[in-house]
Amino acid sequence: MNRLALFDCDGTLVDSQHNIIMCMDDAFRRAGLDAPSRSATRRIVGLSLVPAMQALLPEADPALHVQLAEDYKAAFHRLRGKGLVDEPLFDGIVPALDALAQAGWLLGVATGKSDRGLDLCLRHHGLHDRFITLQTADRHPSKPHPSMVEQAMADAGAAPETTVVIGDTSFDMAMGVAAGARSLGVDWGYHDAEELWAAGAYHVTTHPDQIAKALS
Repeated sequence: MNRLALFDCDGTLVDSQHNIIMCMDDAFRRAGLDAPSRSATRRIVGLSLVPAMQALLPEADPALHVQLAEDYKAAFHRLRGKGLVDEPLFDGIVPALDALAQAGWLLGVATGKSDRGLDLCLRHHGLHDRFITLQTADRHPSKPHPSMVEQAMADAGAAPETTVVIGDTSFDMAMGVAAGARSLGVDWGYHDAEELWAAGAYHVTTHPDQIAKALS
């Protein structure tokens, strides 16, 4: 079986916090609501948009959750149209991907982003062709459902025992566990190390240069 390293995107490969907070604030303002705190927004990064809005406003009408999700996407499109989307790679990510590829790992992404958003992000950084499988919220239930991991493994010819899910949130860790894979936490994203351990991480790294060793 092939070995698959399956990465989250936001908070793991790229630092998209500024964009996410701006778009969330815009969506809530358009609905006439107070924007959530930054800490509350950070808590839901990684979920698909409608479940994220449900987590932020659990008592609200489902129609409002859908509208907020649509307004969030519209805000992101406006930012991108103005050239204001800023999703820098975390320092050390490219060498980490190089090291894994050289060690024989196949690479993939499983993210709460849309197909379009992920494609634009990866192409902007010249990384799109490094990944053999790209799984997004457009085609799967929200994390921590294992669907994205299961499809990625099928694409890569990998098995749960040869797959590692790499991410910065408890949703990523729980998704990997649900699929029977190992889950490797990274502590430079949105959830702290204690939460990653509690959600099933077998190890938590503090810098991308530790990823290859953690997978060896």
